[in-house]
Amino acid sequence: MNFGMLGAGAALGIAALGSAIGIGTAGSATIGAWKRCYLNNKPASSILTVFAGAPLTQTIYGYLAMMFISGSSKDSWYLLGLGIFAGIAMAFSAIAQGKAGAAGSDAFAETGKGFSQYIAVVGLCETVALFVMAFCLISV
Repeated sequence: MNFGMLGAGAALGIAALGSAIGIGTAGSATIGAWKRCYLNNKPASSILTVFAGAPLTQTIYGYLAMMFISGSSKDSWYLLGLGIFAGIAMAFSAIAQGKAGAAGSDAFAETGKGFSQYIAVVGLCETVALFVMAFCLISV
């Protein structure tokens, strides 16, 4: 049995799990922000969807890591560890991004200001997953 293939699957699966949690967190806050806008007869900005959907990209990074890990000929235990820990790091990045997106969605709906600052913080969370994916691809 090639345990490296389990690592490839773990990279995608764990990253996608984090994306789902992050999207759920940011999406719930976005829906709540829209509701508050409707209750106050304010326009509900569709740009809040950016905050809700941002954690989805970690699934793409997990997929890329999976593809590179599955094509590697390195030691299968190394690939198993790489896939698991890369997936976990990407998942935590997506969860943190969901929390930042939730706060950004709430703040922007309330004030109508600061979108670029809020999205910058969301982008910082994204950077962690990008680094993990890049280092993972270099390591295989």
